[in-house]
Amino acid sequence: MEKALDIKIVEALRDYLTSGVEDQVDYQKFYLYSIVTHSTAIEGSTVTEIENQLLFDEGIAAKGRSLTEQMMNVNLKDAYIHAFKIASENPTYTPHLLQQLSALVMRRTGSEYSTIAGQFDSSKGEFRLCNVSAGIGGRSYLAYNKVPSAVDKFCKWINNEIANIEQTDIAACYRLSFEAHFRLVTIHPWVDGNGRTTRLVMNMIQRQLGLVPSIVRKEDKGEYIQSLVDSRENEDSTIAQDVMLFHHIANLNRRVTEYRESLMKNY
Repeated sequence: MEKALDIKIVEALRDYLTSGVEDQVDYQKFYLYSIVTHSTAIEGSTVTEIENQLLFDEGIAAKGRSLTEQMMNVNLKDAYIHAFKIASENPTYTPHLLQQLSALVMRRTGSEYSTIAGQFDSSKGEFRLCNVSAGIGGRSYLAYNKVPSAVDKFCKWINNEIANIEQTDIAACYRLSFEAHFRLVTIHPWVDGNGRTTRLVMNMIQRQLGLVPSIVRKEDKGEYIQSLVDSRENEDSTIAQDVMLFHHIANLNRRVTEYRESLMKNY
């Protein structure tokens, strides 16, 4: 399956880039809004893409949506704009940079926490000083006192991988970004916003490597989360990589098909 997907992503990306789909007016902006909407939806937001367009471009609040939901989306949009700008500058990943990104993600919805180990503020991107688990009955994540060293190790790893990867190997580049997402979310550095922030880092790496950013669609939430669980329990990250690569291929193909169908309707 792995080899077949690696071939298909190359074909799908080539078809996508030559289709003309990205030539549509404001396509990149709306693609970003789609990334944001789906990422927050995975975390419980009910704000739609159309509502986000009105919120981001016109400042029109979505009726019936909570302020927290809307601020979650505004935060993530701002974080992506910043992250994609940095990505074009070939950044070096550091714990401080990751905290900056998390701070943008949690800017308006984060909170201060007081624990036995001390106080920390999630709106400032500070690493957690408490232990967390994956839901009721779920496995515990890394102990909080081990988070700083684990994040430091992660940064050294990803910087080295990016420096040495062959950027013409499209499948390898995507797999590296998915692997980075899996490793960082498994560390779970923050008390909240781990999913949004680690998917942001994944997309930032993709932009840095010249790839079309992948979207984890809300419709694929169950399979996506299960793939992370299965990868963790089986100590085999290719499980998550395959699932995310499969859905990215499907998303690229879907967008090309929809674009071509829209052209046919105009003739």
